[in-house]
Amino acid sequence: MSGHSKWSTIKRKKGANDAQRAKIFTKIAREIIVAVKAGGPDPENNASLKNVIAKAHSNNMPNDNINRTIKKAAQSGEGDNYEAIRYEGYGPAGVAVIVETLTDNRNRTAADVRAAFSKYGGNMGTTGCVSFMFDNKGIIVIEDEDGELDEDEVTMDALEAGAEDVSFEDGVYEIETDPMEVDAVREALEGKYTISSAEASQVAQTLTTLTDEKQIANMRKMLDTLEDNDDVQEVYHSWDMPEDE
Repeated sequence: MSGHSKWSTIKRKKGANDAQRAKIFTKIAREIIVAVKAGGPDPENNASLKNVIAKAHSNNMPNDNINRTIKKAAQSGEGDNYEAIRYEGYGPAGVAVIVETLTDNRNRTAADVRAAFSKYGGNMGTTGCVSFMFDNKGIIVIEDEDGELDEDEVTMDALEAGAEDVSFEDGVYEIETDPMEVDAVREALEGKYTISSAEASQVAQTLTTLTDEKQIANMRKMLDTLEDNDDVQEVYHSWDMPEDE
């Protein structure tokens, strides 16, 4: 789940149990299939596929799985009927939520997403009802938990590569770019730094703090239910999520 920090998403996924990792791999495999169908199996000539492979690596997806999925997508018709659909709505206390999906059955997916909103005190809205509350940004993450990198050097390198902003917190650099420039900035940095994640992301302009315990519990359950759905690729929200999430 993506709120104000992309790192919170990566950290959560890295701590996932085996069943959760299997679901994450399934979602990434679907993205790989769609990317191959759209631009071919060579990541050097397919920026979308290159990004998904980087995402797979950041989630510890084995190379065998990645290569097998690419080969399968290139040789079969699987993935031709996947379509990307965005759903928008509100969680408890009006928290803005965007749900991005890849689905081969829009009726099933719409029903599942609507049920997740309704069950936990939210409601699904119309297209565009909350997207104006988010900025589309490229987010590149570099881990430095051991403090081996020089903050000034990372910042200078990122800005020279075309980044718009750089922040450093809890051993993690989050580099913000124009969403159309995330590939170029990543390529400029990856020879020198280990990139944990590089992708376009929806970043909430303002955050909503929940204090009611029931609303907090319902928000957690709603996000977990959405992310547990195989059709759901990303969930973005404006909840100021507690650090222990």
